[in-house]
Amino acid sequence: MPRKEGQKRKLLVLLEILIRETDEEHPLSVPRLVEMLEARGIEAERKSIYADIEALNDLPGQPFEIVQQRGRGGGYYMAGSVFELAELKLLVDAVYASRFITARKTRTLIDKLGRFTSRYHEEALDRKVLVSGRLKSKDERILYTVDALHAAITAGVQVRFTYCDWDLEKRMTPRHGGQEYRVSPWVLVWEGNYYYLIAYTNGSLRHYRVDKITQVRALPDTVREGKAEYEAFDVNAYMQQVFGMFNGPLKRVTLKCRSEFVGAILDRFGTALTLMPVSGEDSFTITPPVQVSPQFFGWVAGFGGGVEILAPADVRAGMAQTLAAQAALYR
Repeated sequence: MPRKEGQKRKLLVLLEILIRETDEEHPLSVPRLVEMLEARGIEAERKSIYADIEALNDLPGQPFEIVQQRGRGGGYYMAGSVFELAELKLLVDAVYASRFITARKTRTLIDKLGRFTSRYHEEALDRKVLVSGRLKSKDERILYTVDALHAAITAGVQVRFTYCDWDLEKRMTPRHGGQEYRVSPWVLVWEGNYYYLIAYTNGSLRHYRVDKITQVRALPDTVREGKAEYEAFDVNAYMQQVFGMFNGPLKRVTLKCRSEFVGAILDRFGTALTLMPVSGEDSFTITPPVQVSPQFFGWVAGFGGGVEILAPADVRAGMAQTLAAQAALYR
């Protein structure tokens, strides 16, 4: 008996049809599955479909189940998949919100994520109208920069790169006349819509914004430095200390905060801090470690008097000077 056409890929195509064309509200009958296979150049008999579905359900470790829905309008549909719909929505929203991913790459990634569910559910993942109006990067090289840095971190080697700043023509211009930076990369951190590289150089750990890094090259014959410093480094504590990723002198700063801002304070510094109620007032004090910078003063000012720097005296004076300088601009 001659072998029917397309049998080698029959199971794969049947699985694809069930993933993309079915869900609980859209089952497909066996005759309809036969038609759809034949439309893809694969001959099939009804009896073989039952056996194929049983074989797919018996695959070890699969995240799905092909379920039979009985009754009028019934048939088979795919229940479960690699990702639940809620998980795919979460991933799509993360891609959409990421400024470093270009609009074109955003559409590509969302289309790819949509292939993990039925075409009916895929409509719930469509963010293309929103993406066009979202502030997004125009440079896809950052994806390859991130990949190169991850590879260097995994290999435990140093890297070289050029570090850039924006100029008045809105172009990225190499800092220090294009002088290369040589660092030992340890970890990539996501903060405030940007990737940052934490790396060891010149005796300390520093951070670099990844979208400002260009021409990154791994140095395969080198050994990464700063192991002891990184092992003693608390990434989460560091991110809480630094405002707007601007470095400054590290100090313990006592803040008095109105109780209405407790949520914002915990969002900024985490829940490990001790909140000390102020007697007779609807407020509390905290003393977190802070890298004091103009961005920190701006953060305090943003509460409109709801957060006050109490100590140390030099930081309180710095806040007063910052406010006075700002006030002078508007006289």
